[in-house]
Amino acid sequence: MSKKIFVSLPVTDVKASMAFYESLGFKNNPRFTSEAAAGMVWSEDINFMLLSREKWQTMTTRPIPPSTSSEVMLALSLDSRDAVDSMATAAAANGGTADINPIEDHGFMYTRDLADPDGHAVGAMWMDVSAMPSGDKAD
Repeated sequence: MSKKIFVSLPVTDVKASMAFYESLGFKNNPRFTSEAAAGMVWSEDINFMLLSREKWQTMTTRPIPPSTSSEVMLALSLDSRDAVDSMATAAAANGGTADINPIEDHGFMYTRDLADPDGHAVGAMWMDVSAMPSGDKAD
């Protein structure tokens, strides 16, 4: 099996969260979906598991952070700047929040940060590495 990423997120409403992630371009995997969980596919190697808070608490004793905090931001690469803008629009129209941080436009890279209905931070990003100025490094 190739290396894959499975991101598990606690959610308050599995169906509403499914609809939110579908609006961003994820596809539901019914084999991993029930009343308590939803398997959502971004790509062949990247999957999100949306878990009811009750299901989440069977997997860990660690507390669920409040929706106003960010422990991690998951960045999803997209094919164009327009796709980034479309994802932000879809997030805002489907129970999430667009632009929880200022929009970043570096010419070769464009990002907009979103929050899902439970406050989980998701970055929508487009990057053209070939247009990156030589010598540029992450700050």
